[in-house]
Order: sequence, then C-alpha cells, then structure tokens
Amino acid sequence: MPAEGVGSDPRRRTTPARWRVLGHPDGMLIYQVRCIVEDHGWTQPVAEDKHKILLGRSGAYRRWLNGRTGVSDATSVLLIRPGDEMAVAHPFGCGDSYTCLEIDPEVLADRPDAARWVARAGWSGSSDPALDLAHRLLVAECRRGLDGFEMAERLHRFLARLLSYSADAEDAGAEVERAVRRRPATLAAHRRLADRAREVLANSGFTLGLDEVAREVGSSPHHLSRVFQRMTGSSLTAYRNRLRVRAVLDTLAEPDGPPLGTLASEYGFADQAHLTRVVRDQVGHPPARLRQLLTPTDPA
Repeated sequence: MPAEGVGSDPRRRTTPARWRVLGHPDGMLIYQVRCIVEDHGWTQPVAEDKHKILLGRSGAYRRWLNGRTGVSDATSVLLIRPGDEMAVAHPFGCGDSYTCLEIDPEVLADRPDAARWVARAGWSGSSDPALDLAHRLLVAECRRGLDGFEMAERLHRFLARLLSYSADAEDAGAEVERAVRRRPATLAAHRRLADRAREVLANSGFTLGLDEVAREVGSSPHHLSRVFQRMTGSSLTAYRNRLRVRAVLDTLAEPDGPPLGTLASEYGFADQAHLTRVVRDQVGHPPARLRQLLTPTDPA
C-alpha cells in the first residue's frame, strides 16, 4: 500500500478519501483516512476481509454494520472481523476522518485478550477521553517517526488497552439491552433518538441549545435527556463537551493551528479560560501542552 494517496483504497473499491500510511510493523498496518464525499447516499454493503479497528477523529457519518444502522462520530470505535458486512452514507458532507488499524490473524492468535473479538461479530462503541487521547498520541508519535520495533510495541500496548476497554463497554451495553429486552420496539426507538441527537450535536457547530437540539430531533428536552443518558451512559452536556474537546484536539494537531482564543470562540466556549478548564478536566493536560504533544513534528 503506498504511503499516501487520494482516491479509493488501491486494494479494494472504497469511498474516495485522502489517506496516509503511518506504519506497517510485524503484521499490523496503521493509517489515517479523511473521506471525500462524492455521493451522500449509501454505498453497497461490502464483506470485510480483515480484522480492523476504526477510531473516529472528526465529523460524522452513518454506517450499516451487520444489519444494524448507527452513527459514527469523533467518539466512535468499530471492531470489524472478516465477513462482517458494512455500508456507509455521508449525508453531512465532507470532513469525517478516522484512524484505521489492520491486524493479521496470526497476531491476534497470539493474544488471549483478542479471543473475544475473533469469536464475535463486529462491535461498535465509544471511546472515553483517556482512550481517545492515547489514540491521538499514538498517531502523533507515528507521524514523528518510529522504527518498526518501537512502533510494533506501541501498537501492541494500545491494542491491549483498547481490547480491555471494549470488553468492559460491551458488557455495559448489554445491560441496557437486557433492561428493555421485553420492549424491542422501545429499544429501537430510543437508539434512533440517541443517534439522531448525536448527528445534530456533531454537525451543529456547537451553537445549538438543548431546546433547539430537542426540536431538531422531534422530542421534548426532558425525554431526550433521559433517553440519551440511558442509551449512551452520558448526559447530553457531557457528550457535547466530549465532541467539542475532540474537535479542539484535532485542530491542536495541525502544525499551524489558530491561537487558543480563536479556538474557544470557534467551538462555543465562553472564553479561553473556559476552553482550558474543560480540556484539562477531560484529558488531564491544558491545550498549550496538548499542542506540543499532538503536532506531528517537534515544535521549532
């Protein structure tokens, strides 16, 4: 696979994108993708041929994975197996990006913690701020340059963290489904409402209030807040802040990104101090430090 390109993945027909290979050590391949939207409708379902992890970075799109429709945004994590069927749609236009990690079966066979992934169908979930920061730091380190030995070790450590996290998250999600297993229509309706709210939050520019988001999804603020908390384990405010912080992190990773005051205004924070407080509360570092950590080249 070439190091960089624009268009479909040369190994198969995919949605056109800009992609950059970060490394290919010891049975693993890590690369970044930013979709180029030519058609907003659904692609044809395609059977996947590799074990893949997709980690959201920015934007949002709709996905169809093994018969279930959902939303992928900057918080999303997908674990995909060979044979899983997936289709995507981009009704919101360009801008969604993600990191993909492909892993050979031989690598997974040597990992006891991967047995659950190998044995099950594709899984979809959300990363917490700590896992998301670990993902972004890994990308920044790969872009700065690692030899194959160090990159392989770092990828294995990240994979261990992600597999442990996904197992815990899957168990928590199963509890929600068990709680409403006698009302499958209610579960489906609540899942659609939460997904629709995630779409609105991801594409609102962080300018809408709670009442406006509720109107956009055809719900009362109280009902939306209650359902969203139940389906995602997060309040709407906390989820909105997660998306805002990830948008900030994406911009901080740009070598010539705007000053923090501009970022605060662009992403709906009261001021630079508010931006700094929210970012530090979520990921443990102030924005100025994160800019140093996430830029692909060392600061001059």
